[in-house]
Amino acid sequence: MIGSLDDRPRAHREAAATLAAGLARARSGAGGLVLLRGATGTGRTTVLESAIADATEHGVRVLRARCAPGDGGAPFATALQLLGPVADIEKTGTEREQTELLRRTLLRQAERTPLLIAVDDVHLADAPSHRWLVESARHVDRLPVLLAVTERSQYDVDPPAPGVAHTLSPALVRTHTLTPLTPADAGALVRERFPRAPGAWIDDCARAGAGSPLLLRALLDDLGGPGPHGSLPHTVAALYAGTYAAATAWWLDSAGPGTAEVARVLAALDAGQRGAGPAGPPGGTLADLAALLAELTGTDRARVAGWLTAMTGLGLLRAGPDGRRRYAHPLLRDAVLAGVPEDRRRAVHRGAAELMLRRGASTEAMAGQLLNSGPVGADWASNVLHDAATHAVREGRVAEAVTLLRRALDEPLPDHRRQRLLTELGSLEAAAGRGAAAAVPRLTEALGLPAAPRERVRAAVALGTVLAARGKIGRAVEVLTGVDEQLAGDRPDLSGVLRSASALLAERDQTVRRDVYRRLSDTAERSPELIGPATRAVLVRYAATAGLTSAREAMRRLRLLLAEPSDPLTEPFLLGTAAAVAQWADELDEAERLVDRGLAGQRSELLHPMHDALLHTRADIAAARGIHGWLPAEPPLSPDSGAGNIQAHVLLGLVAQDRTADARRLAGAFDLHAAADSWELNRFLYARGVQRAADGDTAGALHDFLECGRRQLAREVRSPVVTPWRSAAAECWLALGAPREAITLAEEELRLARVWDTPRTVGRAMRVLGTVTGGRRGLEWAERAVRLLRDGREGTGLELAHALLAQGRALIAAGERAQARDRLREAAELAERLGGLRLRGLAEEALRSGGARRTAAARTGSGSLTGSELRIAQLAADGRTNTEIAKLLHLARRTVETHLTSTYKKLGIRRRGELRRALAPDDGAPLGLLAHADLLAR
Repeated sequence: MIGSLDDRPRAHREAAATLAAGLARARSGAGGLVLLRGATGTGRTTVLESAIADATEHGVRVLRARCAPGDGGAPFATALQLLGPVADIEKTGTEREQTELLRRTLLRQAERTPLLIAVDDVHLADAPSHRWLVESARHVDRLPVLLAVTERSQYDVDPPAPGVAHTLSPALVRTHTLTPLTPADAGALVRERFPRAPGAWIDDCARAGAGSPLLLRALLDDLGGPGPHGSLPHTVAALYAGTYAAATAWWLDSAGPGTAEVARVLAALDAGQRGAGPAGPPGGTLADLAALLAELTGTDRARVAGWLTAMTGLGLLRAGPDGRRRYAHPLLRDAVLAGVPEDRRRAVHRGAAELMLRRGASTEAMAGQLLNSGPVGADWASNVLHDAATHAVREGRVAEAVTLLRRALDEPLPDHRRQRLLTELGSLEAAAGRGAAAAVPRLTEALGLPAAPRERVRAAVALGTVLAARGKIGRAVEVLTGVDEQLAGDRPDLSGVLRSASALLAERDQTVRRDVYRRLSDTAERSPELIGPATRAVLVRYAATAGLTSAREAMRRLRLLLAEPSDPLTEPFLLGTAAAVAQWADELDEAERLVDRGLAGQRSELLHPMHDALLHTRADIAAARGIHGWLPAEPPLSPDSGAGNIQAHVLLGLVAQDRTADARRLAGAFDLHAAADSWELNRFLYARGVQRAADGDTAGALHDFLECGRRQLAREVRSPVVTPWRSAAAECWLALGAPREAITLAEEELRLARVWDTPRTVGRAMRVLGTVTGGRRGLEWAERAVRLLRDGREGTGLELAHALLAQGRALIAAGERAQARDRLREAAELAERLGGLRLRGLAEEALRSGGARRTAAARTGSGSLTGSELRIAQLAADGRTNTEIAKLLHLARRTVETHLTSTYKKLGIRRRGELRRALAPDDGAPLGLLAHADLLAR
């Protein structure tokens, strides 16, 4: 016997054992028929050859024939391969007489020695030989003859002819069906060739082999060498010498033209999916896919469904989690497609899309086919692609939407449709980041096409937003102004959109900002009828930052504007502007509602400058509430994104939580000398000044505060409502021994704060003026600040703690130590409750200097939680799972569980659902920026 049975796949070992048993019976005089059935490539020939070798080794004479497709034209071609030349067979008249002659010839040979009659691929035998073999099978049980035949039993789309055992009694036939390779058998074959290959690579090869010994061995031959060569390719072009592709082609040819066409159409549909639309071939169920393939190929639907099921069972196809049938490996799919021209592939996708359209399939499914069909030239195609892109954007799949819109532009479109698609595509490419370079020319083209005024304004706003994001503020405003001039005052509503956008984008450049607001103010004076609600809201915002109006008056005017009817295009500007002013006015709940309305009303497929502005206002609101337990374990350091508003909030939070090292690292992560001028840079300069002051670098802090002030004044931003740089600089001047400069700045801030007239701004200004003034007068200012802030709205808690600390220090200086300790203890408790650990430390230090012992740390309640416990608890209260918290804070999941267990004990609760109530501070402030963690990555 050749080789060891143990080296072969299990199915082959079992088949060989069946043949060996049949051969033993034949040697004893009781022959029979052994039928080896199996799909193409399962190893029928290999097993039969092994049996021939075994028979020869045991002295059994072998008569063998290998049938081929061309044998059908020659009667008894297979029989004559077995028996050799038979005298007088051509002279014999009828087929029956010829059959009898062949029977006698076989009997004579069997009288001399036991026989193994081996016929490979009997399904390809000529019809007379096939009938002779069937008839012989009826009698070999009484002869020393084993008739061993192999027969292809694969399910094909074209119905097969009856098999060799079709008319035989089951008692006369021992049938063994070769099953596909198991994953273990396939892995063993790969490992035998590549013993050092990693497991994942072995599994990949096994999948590409698709359960077929033929395909797997062909693949291994192509891969060659002693070890794996990187990752397994997905295209047969990368394989040499093409054995795998040839084996796949042979498999297709043996299946017949109907099956080959279905297989290739399925491969084309599968290969066409390129990141948009549903992955894999279309059709939700097997029946849907079978119906589609049948119509595309003109074959029987039931046979196609059967073929899909059979191929899935063999391992050539796999059912994904969504139930869709796909080829087992991209390499197999590519091999099936080899030689199919690109035009044919595009025709398949177009035909599939048209069929799906008639059937009412989903927009996404049709779009997935249109991506690869080439231009269709019908309106429905561009409509389907556009609708699918809109749906993808709503689900956050921006990259898919970009692909779909790019394909839609390949269709012939009227100008107004092309203009709209270009606007949306340019907006999405800019939002996606990677395609931002293409956004400007697309939006420029959109702006140059004839379209309705509203669509031109949309394109102008999108183009201006992209240009501003790339630092071209002046050019952005020029674009918007140019379109406004083209409207020539005929559409005041649309002019309002353009002017509001100009004002918003101009915030990034102080010179442009001055010019824009000057033009807006002039227009408001000369032609108030041309100024709509959104533009008037922008002017209210300007007055607020310039120190020209009070919070009460600003909110009164904005509420009147909000009550007026507004155009959908202008409403985001109105809502966003009002939200920012409401946040400055400490109307935090109203500001949050306005932000939510503004974000909900925006079309995500169109680029809008107010989107980022609304997100920034949302972060400002959260920070203004004064809760500092939201900070991540590792603050985000992304110098490429620049020093902006979100980084400023994070930095201030780190300082408040006394995370000195983290704050120092974040403050030093950005090169502000190379930073472009913008309001966000000014915010970060202020925050870095706070960090430097807390770190003991008073001179550096003073530099940052004064530079922030210089830049703000150049932008005509005088009010301390945005960045109270004057009071911060005043404290630095005092620490550096310059009280006169300190008092000057503090008094100026108080004057401007009283114009705005909110407890937060006025209370802070009073507190700092008291500190730099000192003495009895300074104590009076501190007391007034505390009284004002106690009556303040939500979110003034941390500023109140600062005022209590200042009052306590002033009382100690005045010799009123008992009252000082009360104020300082209150400051420490309030700071701890709000997560202001640094402020708590300062209050405790002041207590000790006033003769008191350190305030006892809380043992229960939210104030007893450590910083880590508080951060984790707040994330859990916001609905995040332990796994999500661990990933966000870069902790082990077990660590999160341990912190939560400790937190439950300290808070006196038993379940997760009670966290939000237990963590809520006394003044009702929400959990802080945690709900806006997405902004931290921006």
